[in-house]
Amino acid sequence: MTFFSRLPRKLIRQTQGYAALWLIALVLWRVQNWLPLWLLGIAFLPSLPLGIAWLRQLRSHGDRNPMARSLVLTGLYPFWWHLAVFLAEFAGLHEVRAGLVSTGLLGLFLIGLAWMVWWLERASRRIERSQLDEVLRGGTLLVSPASAVEAHEQAARRRYWNPLDPRAWYYGRGSRKLKQSMLATCTYGMAFWLSVMTVSQIRGCRPNDYELPAGGGQQKTVAQSVKIQKVIRRKYVVNPYSSIKFSVPPIDDVKLQLQEATAHQYVVGYGEGTGAGFAGGTQRGKVRLIRLEYDGGDWNLNFGIGGDNNMLLEYGLLTQQKVGDKTEAIRIAQLAGFPSDKSPPLVFITGQGSLSVSNNEVKVLREYLIDKHGLLFASSGSQHFHNQFLALMNRVLPDVRAVPVPMDDSIHRIPFAIPSFPYVVPHGGREPLGWSADGRWLVYYHPGDISDAWADGHSGVSSNIYNGCFQLGANVINYGHVEYAKWLQARGKSK
Repeated sequence: MTFFSRLPRKLIRQTQGYAALWLIALVLWRVQNWLPLWLLGIAFLPSLPLGIAWLRQLRSHGDRNPMARSLVLTGLYPFWWHLAVFLAEFAGLHEVRAGLVSTGLLGLFLIGLAWMVWWLERASRRIERSQLDEVLRGGTLLVSPASAVEAHEQAARRRYWNPLDPRAWYYGRGSRKLKQSMLATCTYGMAFWLSVMTVSQIRGCRPNDYELPAGGGQQKTVAQSVKIQKVIRRKYVVNPYSSIKFSVPPIDDVKLQLQEATAHQYVVGYGEGTGAGFAGGTQRGKVRLIRLEYDGGDWNLNFGIGGDNNMLLEYGLLTQQKVGDKTEAIRIAQLAGFPSDKSPPLVFITGQGSLSVSNNEVKVLREYLIDKHGLLFASSGSQHFHNQFLALMNRVLPDVRAVPVPMDDSIHRIPFAIPSFPYVVPHGGREPLGWSADGRWLVYYHPGDISDAWADGHSGVSSNIYNGCFQLGANVINYGHVEYAKWLQARGKSK
């Protein structure tokens, strides 16, 4: 009696039902965030006790069955791997989540490779046994050695096409098993890579629509005023013959209080709506800071809580506009899934390592910038990333050349006046670069690691620098949303 035949039917039925529920929840989580995280947690967490139940059955009945043990552990791997990734995302540990994703993919690849080697070896032995049986049935081994040699030469002249057969002609004459193993490994690696790429592209089909926050505002520089307030102190009447020693303050003593305040003489935004926001927005709309994921490097540099989430919160405080609860991350391919009237006005990208972007992603990014009126806000975390980003822009916008963005440009004056360009480390220079078309900036590039200034600790720079970086970030985010709101309004009038 095998291990699986001794299992309780209730456990098998529960596993089958939960596997279907888990797959549905996984699709909803990866393709589009239709469900809140707490509801997804209800769907993912049962994999832990269910897996423990399988391990107990394995310990009770499968100790001497290595095949059963391998099958159970392989089946548990994707469930517990995705549970760990989900818990890291739920806790806001984005760097841990990225590490779990990469490590988990490597583990999945190695597990699949091990099963492929096992299956290939079994299939090859099965073919060899069938060939031996055929020889025995033909009585070849009972005849003279000369006849055996002749039979072997006839078999060698036949062309075998089955890749599972070590005698296949394309393996040559020597080291056939080695060549068969190399072909199988390369084929498996290519199939695994294509599968991962396909799944990553499917993720971009249905992102959450982007809606501007309702409201309005003016395009002016926020005035900072200094108020001087004169406060008359209380006067005291003191008996000069008193035995109590008392320090008499001057009768006309005054206290000057200098109060520097950012006086919002107007509402930050665009249009004639009520409150800070944008014309054409909705009551449920919010300003969201969306990060682009890419292959080859650390797209999640300073991402999430303690990183660019500080910038999102600061933007809400500086502009009084409604903002999202946290920063988000999407694949570049997901930009194609946004409708043009509900597309992100701005996306952010940064990193220190390599920047690997496919030709399809280049096309999607170009369409986002031009056809969907988007703005790419980029920051360099290293000299290497600086070079990689410039090369990427040559592919995305081959007909547009980068130019320095002057400090008197509106993007540096509205809503906050930026007197000098703030940066942490000038990896790519000491002035911002921009790519423009049709009178607006398509790309704003900060070469001095602005996300480091947003992060907790601000990389040790002075308050003037990191406050300037917060205000500059607010200007760029506001610029992208204002330009997008203008575009939507112009499209509405033309219809």
